[in-house]
Amino acid sequence: MSDLYSIQVKTIDGEATTLQPYAGQVLLIVNTASACGLTPQYKGLQSLYDTYKDKGFTVLGFPCNQFAGQEPGTEAEIKQFCELNYQVSFPMFAKVEVNGDNTHPLYKYLKENAPQEEPAGDIEWNFAKFLVDRTGKVVKRYSSRTEPAAIEPNLPELLGE
Repeated sequence: MSDLYSIQVKTIDGEATTLQPYAGQVLLIVNTASACGLTPQYKGLQSLYDTYKDKGFTVLGFPCNQFAGQEPGTEAEIKQFCELNYQVSFPMFAKVEVNGDNTHPLYKYLKENAPQEEPAGDIEWNFAKFLVDRTGKVVKRYSSRTEPAAIEPNLPELLGE
């Protein structure tokens, strides 16, 4: 199993945990923001989650305020916004930094282990996405502008359908 699952994270409710509860699932890990032009992608992420959650797929949302201050709220405010506006029920986590000196260890891992194709390097904006297989291997990185529906064709094979 991958080192991915030992990475320490905090839930949006402030509980310390790791990604171990998600071992064996296909994951889509996304840095999110509530006040971004791409925020409506929450709807597509929730749709993917609803469609595939019973088949071993989970979306993990990590709010980030590094891009034009587009996630300024508290974790409680973010959670409420996501639930009220997009009926988000997939796991959300505490705010993280995805670039720079304070990059969260999860995002260091994702960037270092993603296939070296475009995009690569620093996260370019809110809603960059990483697709992770059941063993914890990062199999694809998607740009912020990639709509969640465009990722769906990759899921059946990873889910063993």
